[in-house]
Amino acid sequence: MRVSREQVSENRRQILSAAARLFRENGIAATGVDEIAERAGLTHGSVYSQFGSKDAVAAAAILFASAGSLRRWGRAAERAPGKPALREIVKGYLSRDHRDAPGHGCVLAALGPDAGRGPRATRNAFTRALRGAVDFIAGLMPDRVASKREERALALFSQMVGALILARAVDDEALSDRILRASSRHAIAVADHSPNR
Repeated sequence: MRVSREQVSENRRQILSAAARLFRENGIAATGVDEIAERAGLTHGSVYSQFGSKDAVAAAAILFASAGSLRRWGRAAERAPGKPALREIVKGYLSRDHRDAPGHGCVLAALGPDAGRGPRATRNAFTRALRGAVDFIAGLMPDRVASKREERALALFSQMVGALILARAVDDEALSDRILRASSRHAIAVADHSPNR
């Protein structure tokens, strides 16, 4: 039986949604194609017919998850443009809710080490996702000079990702909370700083 284009598209979305969540929860290496197929409600063969390999699924899932994060950030920017949106993004990113739900959170914080050890396609997708996040944050920065906005956005987002990774890694919840609070305060201060140039 022939599958409609709409169904193929929906199957692809289901696979990417399942893969993005599982990869963020368990890591790329610890997640198998069978597990992705089962979570998506599809067959092992349907995953391979859509993507050809687990590496291709991983690369596409990184971009899929990143696009979801950018959509959420876009809604924050629509509600309160500029600095208020940036503060909201920082607070949400460096929150206990985000820390405690890696399967729904930032793919860059969840998969950074995996991507660094992964094949070229995974690293390329990770790089594209990082650039998208930095570009978005740069668009909210108050600097007049584009290169300054990008540099500040790169530093700010790197701090946010690093803080989230550390907050998830430690086995002391009080320390984890302190990492989030301190990093959030510092990141918001950086975001609020309006340079004269």
